[in-house]
Amino acid sequence: MSERKKFAPPAIQEFAPKLAEVTDTVLFGDIWERPGLSPRDRSLVTVTALAALYRADQLGFHLGKALENGVTKDELVEVITHLAFYAGWPNAMTAMTQLKEIVEKSDQSDRSG
Repeated sequence: MSERKKFAPPAIQEFAPKLAEVTDTVLFGDIWERPGLSPRDRSLVTVTALAALYRADQLGFHLGKALENGVTKDELVEVITHLAFYAGWPNAMTAMTQLKEIVEKSDQSDRSG
């Protein structure tokens, strides 16, 4: 049997192995794999919720995952801009700053690699 991909950060895997296990098997192994929404749609919902609730610690990972799941940079910019009026300006500015950093880092690695 192949090893399931680990989503929980290595530090959490060591410090809180059960939380890491549940993250990997329940959240990403069950919830994210349900057929009712595409991974792309789940990413849009997740990014929106994390940005609206000012969950900046988790947002960066999910912005990157959204890009991997086919959400474009322009779509994420539009979602975050739209959220500014519903979730608050500071939340949107934090989310946009994180997205900008992720996109710039990705662009740099694309040019160098």
